[in-house]
Amino acid sequence: MEDLNVIMRERMEKAEQMEAAGIAIYPNGYPVPDHIQDLIEKFGNRTKEELEADPQVFTIAGRVLAVRSFGKSIFMHILDGGARVQIYIQQNQVGKESYGLAKKIDIGDIIRVTGTLFRTKTQELTLLVKELLLLTKNLRPLPEKYHGLKDVETRYRQRYVDLIVHESVREIFRKRARIIQTIRRFLNDRGYLEVETPMMQPIPGGATAKPFKTFHNALGMDLYLRIAPELYLKRLLVGGFERVFELNRNFRNEGVSTQHNPEFTMLEFYEAYATYQDLMELTEQLFSAIAAAVNGGSLQVEYQGNRIDLTPPWRRFRLKEALVAVGDVPGPVIDDVGAAGDYARSIGIQTERYEGHGKLLTKIFDQVVEPKLIQPTFVSHYPLEVSPLSRRNEADPTLTDRFELFIGGREMANAFSELNDARDQRERFMLQLQARQAGDEEAHLMDDDYLRALEYGMPPAAGEGIGIDRLVMLFTDSASIRDVILFPHLRPEKKT
Repeated sequence: MEDLNVIMRERMEKAEQMEAAGIAIYPNGYPVPDHIQDLIEKFGNRTKEELEADPQVFTIAGRVLAVRSFGKSIFMHILDGGARVQIYIQQNQVGKESYGLAKKIDIGDIIRVTGTLFRTKTQELTLLVKELLLLTKNLRPLPEKYHGLKDVETRYRQRYVDLIVHESVREIFRKRARIIQTIRRFLNDRGYLEVETPMMQPIPGGATAKPFKTFHNALGMDLYLRIAPELYLKRLLVGGFERVFELNRNFRNEGVSTQHNPEFTMLEFYEAYATYQDLMELTEQLFSAIAAAVNGGSLQVEYQGNRIDLTPPWRRFRLKEALVAVGDVPGPVIDDVGAAGDYARSIGIQTERYEGHGKLLTKIFDQVVEPKLIQPTFVSHYPLEVSPLSRRNEADPTLTDRFELFIGGREMANAFSELNDARDQRERFMLQLQARQAGDEEAHLMDDDYLRALEYGMPPAAGEGIGIDRLVMLFTDSASIRDVILFPHLRPEKKT
């Protein structure tokens, strides 16, 4: 810390000296028409002779990452938003005044240079500088040798530095952007309308989770940050929009882990006259489109030491089948609530008195089956108890027409044929209220306006939610959700 303070004090003094000498250290209004990546793509394969025969002039800007001085010449590496390149500064090219400025440049400064491309004796593509301008003076030094930011929490907390020094981190977020662009294009091409729904809601709904609560002074009422947009999107089905989607921010007042962040991004989409089986096929097509966009078209993905094959069709299980076939759960547990409770407790699962057989089976599934589902697997026919918004299965009304998708040992998507019977939905809400009164803080609240919407008539439909953060984790081989969120939530920083 003492060394850091010394360096910062020296840089502050240098900045003051430069300003006193009439050097602007934060000038504005200087355009940068060229980009390093474009130069590399266009001229990266040209020979020394070809560059000399076509001496074009370019103006680029970037952050200085390295400086090497040799008498009256200086080599630097600079980085812009897309790539890095070497520049070469000679006093006889830029003049004494600009060369004096170059001698004052520190690693971390942002500069603008104009010049021509050539190749050094080692054949490195380099810009011979004709003009030099300091755009931003760096006051706080970058981590040593521009790869020294290794503490994970510091990387997350100071993401701006993490992005400067780690190209691999920048590439993760470029891929994230391409994934979202691909999703939008995929759904737009299929006639879906992108919409926006409230992020502050009087009744938190569409999922079972504990919400964040706030208060609106002007309206004099409690509001909740949304845990899901589902009930608003289905109101739009009632209103006549037959295919809708929203890329949305959700907020759930839950723990933080490698798979959970209190604020996260979801894709939710709804299609009238479709079923959950239709969405299985659509999901396979969507993942294939994403692979084509960000994985070079290959349907083989490396994720945390596993080679995952996304080639459709994907494996399908009913939940009870998966418990037996994958989790080796004894048969009596599947059929008897008492046996299920005993088995759950025997493997360390905490049970609550308000939990029925369906809730116990899903808890067991989460522990003994989910981690084993590495290859893409649809698990369907979830119990009614844990699916308050899903359509009942006609053959077995204790189950629902619902699936979850698992890849890499974690849930990636949740979808179901929608419940559009207002009478049945009211009964489900009542059961959720009973569970809440018994102590389940995540149980769904009664939403009378949503019931009113259903009474007007919602067409038969299916809907799906896909976690964008986990999707990005899969396609970037990231172990933690914090690796794919630019600014993840962290505990308050300790002051030293």
